[in-house]
Amino acid sequence: MYLKKAFWSDGLNSELPAGELVDSLEKQRLHREVTLALRTGLGEARAEFSFLRIRGLRSILKFLKSVSYSDTTINLFCLSQSVPDLQVVPVLFQHSLKEPEDQIVANLNHIFSVEPMKITSPSTDAEFALALRALEGCCLLHSESTVLAHQHKAIEVLMNILSTRGALEQGVCLDALIAIMKDSSANQMDFENCNGIEEVALLIRDKQVDENLRLRCGEFLLLLIGHVNGRDKPPMVAIHEDITRLLGEKTASLIWAASQFGSTLDPEQRSIALHIQARRVLESLDLY
Repeated sequence: MYLKKAFWSDGLNSELPAGELVDSLEKQRLHREVTLALRTGLGEARAEFSFLRIRGLRSILKFLKSVSYSDTTINLFCLSQSVPDLQVVPVLFQHSLKEPEDQIVANLNHIFSVEPMKITSPSTDAEFALALRALEGCCLLHSESTVLAHQHKAIEVLMNILSTRGALEQGVCLDALIAIMKDSSANQMDFENCNGIEEVALLIRDKQVDENLRLRCGEFLLLLIGHVNGRDKPPMVAIHEDITRLLGEKTASLIWAASQFGSTLDPEQRSIALHIQARRVLESLDLY
């Protein structure tokens, strides 16, 4: 759902009494639309069938994109995440990012009962990718979502995806990892405990891995180093030593230097610079 400005609010001065009324009505309208969009998307994201969950996740992603254009709607989204029924992150981990459980039949009572046995279809690759994108968006827009992610053992779940799933999910997983670790010491500590750097280093060193995924690993390391650089307290205090041990001193030095690329660049230029530096990291690895 796209949150658009009401057509009747144009041309009214908010300093006048009528303008104040319009502002109040506008806020109420946005609040209703945010609530409706979340309830609709989350309702389908909880469905038993994967194709319905995918439709719900796409709806949530479209909603998050529309929310991101305005501070007002971002604040409304953050406010909505204090309501348990509207929280996105728990639904992602309880349904789409949940590993399929073995269908163990303890007895045959369900055959003779009038109630059918409840079966939930497993998540597809596309569903995993969409759920990870939704997780990333929530954590970037709402910092407290990283706390919810930690409560659902997000790092452990994502590291399992990174080590077992295909290139599509692995690439998106790296982006989600950056988002949930941003300014979250608890998630960073979990990443250390799960030997996250070792897993990423294993992927980037493997020349048989898809090159685009290796580039994403390079971008991940650059962003991570840039974020925790200069830290003298746990977690991530020994990250430079870890990367030096795993990738070699020359590559580690290049990552450290390249991670300092200009934060004053606009998002598009920053993305291009990040990709170029990741390519250089990859080339430095392939030389040795």
